[in-house]
Amino acid sequence: MRLVVVGNGMAGARLVEEVRARDAGAEITVLGAETAQPYNRVLLSNVLAGTSRPGQVRLLDPSWYAEHGVTAVFGAEVTGIDRDARTVATADGRRVPYDVLALATGSEAVVPPIPGARDAFAFRTLDDCRRIIEAASAARGAVVVGGGLLGVEAARGLAGRGLQVTLLHLAGHLMERQLDAEAGQLLGETLAGLGVRIRTGVQVAEVLPGPGGVRLADGEVVPGDLVVLACGVRPLTGLARDAGLKVERGVVVDDELRTSDPAVFAVGECAEHDGNVYGLVAPAWEQAAVAAEVITGRAARYRGSRLVTRLKARSVELAAMGETQVDESADRTAEVVRFSHRARGTYRKLVIRDGRLVGAILLGESPVVGTLTQLFDRGGQVPGDRAGLLFPGLAPAQQTDSPVRMPDSARVCQCNNVTKGQIRACWEAGARDIASVAAATRATTGCGSCRDAVEGIVGWLCEQEGVSA
Repeated sequence: MRLVVVGNGMAGARLVEEVRARDAGAEITVLGAETAQPYNRVLLSNVLAGTSRPGQVRLLDPSWYAEHGVTAVFGAEVTGIDRDARTVATADGRRVPYDVLALATGSEAVVPPIPGARDAFAFRTLDDCRRIIEAASAARGAVVVGGGLLGVEAARGLAGRGLQVTLLHLAGHLMERQLDAEAGQLLGETLAGLGVRIRTGVQVAEVLPGPGGVRLADGEVVPGDLVVLACGVRPLTGLARDAGLKVERGVVVDDELRTSDPAVFAVGECAEHDGNVYGLVAPAWEQAAVAAEVITGRAARYRGSRLVTRLKARSVELAAMGETQVDESADRTAEVVRFSHRARGTYRKLVIRDGRLVGAILLGESPVVGTLTQLFDRGGQVPGDRAGLLFPGLAPAQQTDSPVRMPDSARVCQCNNVTKGQIRACWEAGARDIASVAAATRATTGCGSCRDAVEGIVGWLCEQEGVSA
């Protein structure tokens, strides 16, 4: 079987790994438009902040491809697909034949249609990150346009480099898609404590030339030596559309991740399944695993993903999942449990329907993230003591974050679907540190927010056997 994967980002690289793990004989070629080795896009804000180097966010070792018999071509933009001849063409003149084609083209940054926008910096790729860092080295202040997840990460990263940062957002509060108004306001206060000036409810009308900043719709000028646009992303679907595949918001796929052409699959941010386009890493990796099963002749179905948005950076910890905004006066079917401590930047909110957790917001350090994520992911019954969910110390019998009480089926790493039982099996096979567990299970290699939990489990296992971790 000749498999060609278009796109060598987080979805494409994972698909190649998954297929090779299942089929040692497949002839695999991966074509990546970026010149860089595949890297973890989730951790780019750490590179921007200077807390990680580009090499530290790499997904695969450069030698991996040769060791596993995979042909990887970097800087090779695919310009066309001939579905009749089953070949793809690249900008440098290559024509690569395939039996099975997988599209993992990802998404691109949205550039708003305002004057001067093309002269600002997008924040999407490693090359974008490098350009921003270079510009920031000679800058004193920066303006970030867009207060979604990417904008918050960009602002936090630039502030970490010592710049005076102003974050501008059109909506009334930050991350309005994931957070309610109170959580958005508290997140803004947390960022303000890190040196980020927050302006919500403002519209940018123009990016000014040179180190001029931006002009708002009311005429006010917000100064800045560099301007970063974080106005969202859109799926890259042009290649699929030109090839005659069905495209709506993304490349439409079925439960096997097949497009309208059975020989062509799509995974990750470019794929649209059941009307949903997922912009997070965990769904992309879930899709890659299902597609790899089907491509290698096994039965598998993708049923959609339960989204958990995570932001875990220095002094900023956030998890949001499911339904987070409920009109409590009109919706009598939802039970909302909430705790807020503005002085400490803490906000915890649960949304419960029919005894099951359907949404949650956890802002600030919280020992219950793992427990609530497991409840949300499994759709299990919520314990009767709601306060014990928010404050586990009040109900020790319900505490499952402790490795002792955590069942082996509990999912520890959401991005890679790694359970406590898999970590235990890995430890029993000889893994005694985080690096070994990560190499065997991929735990901690996604957003990195599970690292403390994995360390706790490994340490607990070592203590039981009297072994040094």
